[in-house]
Amino acid sequence: MHENILRRLVQQELIAPEDADKIALFESEKPFSLHWELKTLLYLGVLLLNIGLGYIIYENIDSIGHTAIILLIGVLSAACFGYAVRYRQPFSRGEVESPTPYYDYILLLGCLAFLVMEGYWQYQYQIFGTRYGLATFIPMVLFFGLAYWLDNQGVLALGITALASWLGLTVAPQHILTENDFSSAALVNTGVFLGLLLIAITFASERLDFKKHFSLTYLNFGAHIGMISCLAGMISLDLPAIYFPLLCLAAVFFLWYARARESFYFLLCAVIYGYIGITYLLLDNASGLDFMDYMLYFILSCGGIIFLLINYKRFFKKTSA
Repeated sequence: MHENILRRLVQQELIAPEDADKIALFESEKPFSLHWELKTLLYLGVLLLNIGLGYIIYENIDSIGHTAIILLIGVLSAACFGYAVRYRQPFSRGEVESPTPYYDYILLLGCLAFLVMEGYWQYQYQIFGTRYGLATFIPMVLFFGLAYWLDNQGVLALGITALASWLGLTVAPQHILTENDFSSAALVNTGVFLGLLLIAITFASERLDFKKHFSLTYLNFGAHIGMISCLAGMISLDLPAIYFPLLCLAAVFFLWYARARESFYFLLCAVIYGYIGITYLLLDNASGLDFMDYMLYFILSCGGIIFLLINYKRFFKKTSA
């Protein structure tokens, strides 16, 4: 690919042949970056370590004993937190570089081990009783505090997840959780509220210039939680008159944001969720259509979406002033 580009540039006399040879030599000898591959493997290793820890506990619960298991997990979590606190960088309103290559992963391991320990306490000893909201409130406060203090977006994601769990457990009646009935208006409205809250936090952090690099994490959760909740309101609660306009507003907002920030990811989110909502509304109110009519709709609509996504750069192109 580089050779073809360089050849065209030489033919158009935009660069000299000797310069093209130097560029080709540089491209062939430059090192290949394994940054994201290694980060993925490290995150996967942390996850697999926690899974393995849970499996060992499950297989050897009778021989190890509950106290020894809790002590083992507690020591692991405390050691990770101790390492994170000892080698932390000074607090800053902006982004802080990790002091060591493995710093973020050790901190994340400590947080996951804490969750395992707390869950084990609750399962075995019922330390929170039926106050399940308290069981999610404690890690929520801990994770948000650590995320901002030690500047870790992975821990921030855990904190947002704990926040969603705490809000869901707070507003949902107990029988909804025990019977796995999630078609509750309270849960759906809470999801819409949480999505709006996370979006508001995104713009507040950017405006106040306080941990602006957390904005993408907040906005990512806000987009999915908010629009999934709108779809749940349309489908599970059968209230499209209320939740479809909210879904449209969310889709338009993220289309605007995608164009303003040239973000293909949020363009994709807005298009997919908007397409699901429009498709459900059309098919739910369609009558007298046969199989070929449905096939024609899906072929044409999916073709239009594919065309849009392939030519997304035209959507990002700014109009001249």
